[in-house]
Amino acid sequence: MKRRNILKGLTLLPLASGLVGKAAALGETSLISPTTPHQPPSTERDLFKELGVTPVINASVTMTFLSGSLMLPEVLAAINSTSHDFADMYELQDKVGAKIAEMLQVESAMVTSGASCAILLSTAASITGLDPEKIRQLPNLPGPRPEVIMQKTHRYLFDQAVTTTGARIIEVEGPDEMEKAINERTVMALFFNAAGKSSVSHSDFVAIAKRHNIPTLLDAAADVPPVENLFKYQKIGFDLVTFSGGKMIRGPQSAGLLFGRKDLITAARANHSPNEAPIGRPMKVNKEEMFGMYAALKAYLERDHKKEWEEWLQRTKHIGSQLESLPTVKTETYVDPGPANAFPSLHVTWDQSKIKISPKEVVKALKSGTPSIVVNGNDDHLTVGVVLLRPDQVDVVSGRVKSILQQAI
Repeated sequence: MKRRNILKGLTLLPLASGLVGKAAALGETSLISPTTPHQPPSTERDLFKELGVTPVINASVTMTFLSGSLMLPEVLAAINSTSHDFADMYELQDKVGAKIAEMLQVESAMVTSGASCAILLSTAASITGLDPEKIRQLPNLPGPRPEVIMQKTHRYLFDQAVTTTGARIIEVEGPDEMEKAINERTVMALFFNAAGKSSVSHSDFVAIAKRHNIPTLLDAAADVPPVENLFKYQKIGFDLVTFSGGKMIRGPQSAGLLFGRKDLITAARANHSPNEAPIGRPMKVNKEEMFGMYAALKAYLERDHKKEWEEWLQRTKHIGSQLESLPTVKTETYVDPGPANAFPSLHVTWDQSKIKISPKEVVKALKSGTPSIVVNGNDDHLTVGVVLLRPDQVDVVSGRVKSILQQAI
């Protein structure tokens, strides 16, 4: 469903509390099957046109700058069915968090404004606990700066969320350095799950931190599928785990999940909205996003993941068969090893002496065309993502790629 259709869709949905169940009855296959077209409903008011915003077909991966993913009908139904009444936000976070914790089989959980916010709140919780004075003073606590341990190979753009709290990141390589780096200023250890290399394994990382009573956070923002990852890391022993809500779980783009130890989640909530003055106040989550995140997680856990995977594979085969009708074009289904974005896509190659265009030039032509299509490519091959396409977009993408290649012969 395009976001331009959300407004009309919301006005058409009934207000009954049973909306989530009714939306689920629509069937997930209607959203993902390449053989069953699913056109978004027409709307009199086109906000994309009204504002001059270009709609984009995302044949790539779940990137924030591309607005993440498309929310499920169950999520839109949850948003609509709860948007007409006020709620006590403390009670709502209590109740939603309890249900999410139950689904994920953990002590406690909360909805955050994305995984990056969860990193900040985890760090803040580890620094302040429930001390109201420390909560008020962040990020300007007196005395030496708190320290968070990270592996050197795990440093990434989003660790700025750690230093926003006033903490300092201490880089380590290997178990021995990690052990020696822990001191009275150490408040947390952060493991970036999608890092290319780790000098300390998951289990060793947890074991070392536990010996020194240091909380551990695992950032697994984009690391579903597989669905099992939602349960894997707390079983290893991480105290806190975060996932993005607006990626393959297909909840609200600006929502995320933080779950794990109850005392740390309680402290994270104390550093967050609706409390009026903590460091997390600017990162508030509205009630519709909380209900929507609950509905998205419930739908994700109940989904037939094997069937969905097979439908993704069928999409790659379908697009591949269309493109291979051109001379020298070869395609291959590629499954990213993960842990982030671990799902099928299609690699496309051709003899560039016969089809005189490079993959990067195809990327540019697709993005600048109508409709605008975002794919990935390098000097060697084009990568066409399939998991975020609406069913009616599968042939649009294959047709556009084929047309561009054909014109270059």
